[in-house]
Amino acid sequence: MTISISEIFHSIQGESSFAGWPCAFVRLAGCGHGCRYCDTTYAEKPGTEMETDEIFEKIDEIGAQLVEITGGEPLLQKEVYPLMERLCDRKEKVLLETGGFLSVAKVDQRVHKIIDLKAPSSGVCNKNNPQNIELAMRSGKAEISSFEFKIVVADREDYLWARTMLTDTGLAEACTVMLGVVFGKLEPERLAQWILEDRIRVRMQLQLHKYIWPPEMRGV
Repeated sequence: MTISISEIFHSIQGESSFAGWPCAFVRLAGCGHGCRYCDTTYAEKPGTEMETDEIFEKIDEIGAQLVEITGGEPLLQKEVYPLMERLCDRKEKVLLETGGFLSVAKVDQRVHKIIDLKAPSSGVCNKNNPQNIELAMRSGKAEISSFEFKIVVADREDYLWARTMLTDTGLAEACTVMLGVVFGKLEPERLAQWILEDRIRVRMQLQLHKYIWPPEMRGV
């Protein structure tokens, strides 16, 4: 079984509730959804076909306790599902970061799912898959939820959209919701002020890797 890979690298987890931990990243190639503020457009290009055993060799060389499957849009390749299952069988802590356009219903329940919700400024807000919210709401009734959502906002309109969506769905009561800024578009201080004023149930985050290394650097 082969998978089209954009890159495999060792870095600090920069986003999500796992931010700060060393992590092995497996970035799959392919996306095409056209988010305006995508910072990994290079992953839309054809990648290198790698056998599953080759991928595991690279992960073993890195030796991190966290493994994240990301993209591009990793769920576009059907081979990603058995890859994640095999990783879980090896007892690694497996994270999946997905753009939120495709349903995560078929993802192994042991995988911690980090799902984007695209705000209006992204240009693809209408492509958010509502089934992912429904799945998370049901999962939230369990003792430990394997879902979290990530929203990045570029302006006040995006923030108000996020606030309304969270109020209407109750999503933040079911699982962690991370709220951050589009790097270079909105000052973090402004977002922090809005969160504190409105007392919404979210966890603010910054893209940690963009403060450690140059924002345009690949492989970090």
